[in-house]
Amino acid sequence: MDWSALSCSRNGHLTFAPDEPDLRAELGATLPGATAWRCLRCGTFVPGPATLSGPASTAPVVPRGKEIRSKLVLRLFALERYARALLFGALAVALWRFVANRASIQAALNREMPVVRDIFSDLGVNVSHSTIYGLLQHALTLSGRTATLLAIGVTAYAAIEVVEGTGLWLARRWGEYFAMIATSLGLPLEIYDLTRKMSAIAIVLLAVNLALVVYLVITKRLFGARGGKAAYDARLRSESVLEAAENAATARRRPETSAATGSAPPDSSNPRATSAAGTQRAEAAAPQGTATHR
Repeated sequence: MDWSALSCSRNGHLTFAPDEPDLRAELGATLPGATAWRCLRCGTFVPGPATLSGPASTAPVVPRGKEIRSKLVLRLFALERYARALLFGALAVALWRFVANRASIQAALNREMPVVRDIFSDLGVNVSHSTIYGLLQHALTLSGRTATLLAIGVTAYAAIEVVEGTGLWLARRWGEYFAMIATSLGLPLEIYDLTRKMSAIAIVLLAVNLALVVYLVITKRLFGARGGKAAYDARLRSESVLEAAENAATARRRPETSAATGSAPPDSSNPRATSAAGTQRAEAAAPQGTATHR
């Protein structure tokens, strides 16, 4: 699948007209009655004025090919992080309300529980043995300090998930490092919980976290993996349309420079030719009336 063309079909082309004449010749093309500029994403020449213009140093860094697919994968992980943030955020709100209104909750439970127990007893359900009732009773036995610390911990976890999701959604380098470190720190606890009690949800969550850590380390080359950031940036440059145009412009300037001097560049593989060419240039540059010592 051509991810660059797919992205352009959804988001439109992104063309750039550089101020440098040699780069304009590489990225621009003259059509009958119009000018076309090469898209920095898919590489197609698009008729009409360029989307952006300016010095080449101000050109945007445009993801291409596999980088677009990688960004899509990171956004899927980001959505999963946002879902966790919503879940734990709602739990944090409930815990803070519980801390603030603990006495009233206890009074309401004592007042309404006999009625609720009788209603469910007629249906053949013993509410006193239900999981929800057990959790509520256990929560009421917690001290005020313990309940507050639990609410703080759940709130902090929800905030961490928001930061992870934002960094992954924006595909920022800091977000990738943050998500990888934060997720790795939680893996030992998840594995320990699985050794105590196996559950399908816990296994799925562990698999998602492991997949995120491995994916970030391998594809984003974090912590020096596969050459680190230098190799990652080099791969991005090798796929850049603007970088290819700069290399083509540089290669085209070399023959023009040699033709302007009136001589072909010396063959660096032949030491004698290189030495002779250097001697001839020295004699030509020497002032008249002086001898060039050999």
